[in-house]
Amino acid sequence: MPIIAISPCDKIRDYEEAIRRAGADIRVLDRTVDRPADVIKSVDGVLLPGGGDVLPSIYGEAAHPTYSAAEPGRDDYELELARRAIEADLPLLAICRGIQVLNVARGGSLVQDIQEEVGVTVNHTHRESPVTIAHEVWIAEGSLLDRLMHETLDGDSCPVNSRHHQAPKVLGQGLAVSATAPDGVIEAIEDPSRRFCLGVQWHPENFYRTGEFRPIFEGFVEAARK
Repeated sequence: MPIIAISPCDKIRDYEEAIRRAGADIRVLDRTVDRPADVIKSVDGVLLPGGGDVLPSIYGEAAHPTYSAAEPGRDDYELELARRAIEADLPLLAICRGIQVLNVARGGSLVQDIQEEVGVTVNHTHRESPVTIAHEVWIAEGSLLDRLMHETLDGDSCPVNSRHHQAPKVLGQGLAVSATAPDGVIEAIEDPSRRFCLGVQWHPENFYRTGEFRPIFEGFVEAARK
């Protein structure tokens, strides 16, 4: 059974359940002892979960007033973990903050505050319930995300939950957009040159009980198994 490493975060249970139900074992990392170089050699895939904002100075910008820092040391740790996973072609799934880490790790930048930079036509910070649908995303035809979700899609659209105020802006090297919101905000990115390298801006793990996004986790685990 493949082993999936999950970078630690405050709300980890749903990530663990989504991975287990997809058929893999879990290893929750400890940033104080688990060096990224060693992690990559000892697991079959890496999951980067949600959390606070990536420090803007890392991608060359001053912090917006809404900047909310992640746990101390988390930025450096996860950026190195992402870079090493990509270099090793180790399957990587990045969720919410994770997609932002993935983009910055490849030299990209972020929209620091969607409401200010994009507008309010789409609600990206819907927090009534973890599984409340906030808006739809439009998935790029032929993308990895499209292949994973094809049987459940209504045309090219997919309803998602949403709890974020940031998103990828300028794409990092080698990355492609695989989904957008109706307001143009990037909702998913991937690296087509890798076995499995996918980032999504919503929280598919919250639906582990009902399975709407199980194909994403099953595809990730299958890539890790190979």
